[in-house]
Amino acid sequence: MKTLSRHTQLFQRTLHKRAMSTTQLFINGEFIESQATEHIEVRNPATQEIVTRVPKTTQHELDEAARSASHAFREWRKTSVLSRQRKMLDLQHAIRANMDVLAESIVNEQGKVLGDARGDVMRGLQVVEDMANITHYMQGSKLEVSSDMDTYTVREPLGVVAGICPFNFPAMIPLWMFPVALATGNTCILKPSERDPGAAMILARLCADIGIPRGVLNIVHGAHETVNFLTSDARIRAVSFVGGDKAGKYIYERSAQHGKRCQANLGAKNHAIVLADADKEHTLNAIAGAAFGAAGQRCMALSVVVLVGEAQLWVKDLVARAQQLRVDGGLEPQADIGPMISPEALRRAEQLVQSAHDEGAQIVLDGRGIKVAKYPNGNFLGPTVIDNAKPHMQCYRTEIFGPVLTCIHADSLDEALELVNANAYGNGASVFTRSGACARRFESEVEAGQIGINVPIPVPLPMFSFTGNKASFLGDTNFYGRSGVNFYTQLKTVTSLWRKQDASHRQASVHMPTIH
Repeated sequence: MKTLSRHTQLFQRTLHKRAMSTTQLFINGEFIESQATEHIEVRNPATQEIVTRVPKTTQHELDEAARSASHAFREWRKTSVLSRQRKMLDLQHAIRANMDVLAESIVNEQGKVLGDARGDVMRGLQVVEDMANITHYMQGSKLEVSSDMDTYTVREPLGVVAGICPFNFPAMIPLWMFPVALATGNTCILKPSERDPGAAMILARLCADIGIPRGVLNIVHGAHETVNFLTSDARIRAVSFVGGDKAGKYIYERSAQHGKRCQANLGAKNHAIVLADADKEHTLNAIAGAAFGAAGQRCMALSVVVLVGEAQLWVKDLVARAQQLRVDGGLEPQADIGPMISPEALRRAEQLVQSAHDEGAQIVLDGRGIKVAKYPNGNFLGPTVIDNAKPHMQCYRTEIFGPVLTCIHADSLDEALELVNANAYGNGASVFTRSGACARRFESEVEAGQIGINVPIPVPLPMFSFTGNKASFLGDTNFYGRSGVNFYTQLKTVTSLWRKQDASHRQASVHMPTIH
């Protein structure tokens, strides 16, 4: 582990020296400077200081990444499942040893508070740990279908696969993708978000440290042209994507047109139904954390609360909880909410808050214009609560992706369920209640892929799979767990016949052969 600690020290030094530096590519096991002439600036969301410049990878470099991954696949696919399992064990150890380095990179580039950044890494790490179970996931099945005849299945990798990542989870989403791909015997080309690529580059360094062979993992950067390459190059067999609706639909359709598998997690509008019999203190704390944590920039953020009956009187208590949260830079010890990713994202969220007022809702807590003394240039939006919203309003129909909670009133569980199910998205939904009968009905009737009962953000641990549905997901096979393994593999079915009478070393027969 001396090599890992040396690299850790290097990262700790370089994290503070990257202003105006250029993020490298990772191709064929080497970190290289891109020959790109166009770059994208990455700015610290709390200070607007330039952290790094991200190259728009050239066509030649993209081709080299695909060539490297294709060449590496020939040998990587032949490695034993035990060897790949060992690499996953080594990787999880390396990530755990470098948790703080990864988290600090996330704070500097994405803006999360430090505790939430560690959580980002931890939820990705759990996927790596689950891939240590790859020996179980890769098992096939066998059946003797006739006398001396067996049919059995073998699970095989696809080849070169690609991952296209969003800005909001710089460590977790890459770790949803490439560890599952590598553990199943594929090679991978990963495109981290051009807004915060640092965590992915640290993960690449760790992969090199633990001896992942050259070309098995490659990292490229860029925007539209890079996406076009990954979704069209014939050497790439499958594409994983997490991000917004517009990009996700484009990537899914373009991948399908070029004969590739694609799984695409898109937008969301996650609801919580609150019944009047719910544990009030638990419910209020859970909703406040789920709505405003990570500055609301989570695909599983709780963005709508449906207050049923007397629970409608709890709005002032929700506001009080929200007002207790501290907005500050991500490295500040007492910070609860950091800045949003960019000035553009901030303006968009503020405009959607204004639309709520314009359409007749009440802004009972307005976080616009909040001032953070130490970070006057930060992209800060304080916790915002909109009350008496209606389903036709833009603030309800649109994913705000900021620390904004929209409150809707309903007279009954029937009305609340009808409202939730009418929404186009289907990532997640929760109910808060002490009634087992109501919880059971909610579980049975609500139309969303991930359900929480007194749990605000029901993201499954990786022994299960992420199962968003409806307009929140495009594809047939979901992320990580058993579904993730299925996405990155294909089945080969073999039927074999080995007749008993053909076995050698049988006693010779002296009888006249007869024909029956």
